[in-house]
Amino acid sequence: MRRFWQRGKDQDHKSAGEAAAAAAAAAEPEPLPEPDPAAAAFFDVDNTMMRGASIYYFARGLAARKLFTMRDLAMFAWGQTAFRLRGTENSEHIGSAKEAALSFVAGQDVAKIVRLSEEIYDEVMADRIWHGTRTLALQHLDSGQQVWLVTATPVEVARTIAHRLGLTGALGTVAETRDGVYTGRLVGNLLHGPAKAEAVRALAHREGLDLARCAAYSDSINDLPMLTVVGHPHAVNPDPELRQHARDQGWPIHDFRTGRKVTMIALPAAAGAGAVAGGVVAGVALHRHYRARSRFSLFT
Repeated sequence: MRRFWQRGKDQDHKSAGEAAAAAAAAAEPEPLPEPDPAAAAFFDVDNTMMRGASIYYFARGLAARKLFTMRDLAMFAWGQTAFRLRGTENSEHIGSAKEAALSFVAGQDVAKIVRLSEEIYDEVMADRIWHGTRTLALQHLDSGQQVWLVTATPVEVARTIAHRLGLTGALGTVAETRDGVYTGRLVGNLLHGPAKAEAVRALAHREGLDLARCAAYSDSINDLPMLTVVGHPHAVNPDPELRQHARDQGWPIHDFRTGRKVTMIALPAAAGAGAVAGGVVAGVALHRHYRARSRFSLFT
């Protein structure tokens, strides 16, 4: 009797399944957006797409793998912090920032650094992406536009971030290589300030973009050249100067920070004109740590 009862139940399940399958209608596929080959969006990385400075997280990941010492990291971060606090962009300071930017990968194999950048992104950068900014980028992709990161971070790291976020690509600082190994020097200058605008112009020429139809997003007044080279500039998590400028110009302002704080406490901020590393909190903490362990200052 129980067997007949179970057989009836199985038949009921089968009938229900067949009925559901017969009644199923294939969902209408979402129409793909028409590609918009003349428009693109350009996003700064540090404190715009990501909380803090990507190069600092990258350097910290390399230090954790013993590719250079924590004291080197402290000097690197503190030097960039001092540069940020000066608030100046004279040739001497730019030269110092440029010299420090990739010195810690001198002699390293390019393929190895690319692989490590992917590991370090997954470990410490992925959780620091601003979801609101990423949503803005995806909206441009959904409308059929290209989306590029534009950052002073080494281009290998920038490409990793762009790839992980599903973006078109990245423009970043280019390091000189020889026979697949970093020399520790840069090709030209840091991709910062006016250099970002030049990179956007060059890419627009290559890709056939109409800059008047393009958008750009940044947190820093230092990126004003990039923001003003496009037709649709946006301020994201802006510093006070950029916030005021955006208000004066009627630009959209997006702020994804809790309490709209300009400084991210306990997170390294982008290093001002150097835009390569550091952060006041991280730099000061590391500086004090090493002063406590030795009798000499980081500035000697």
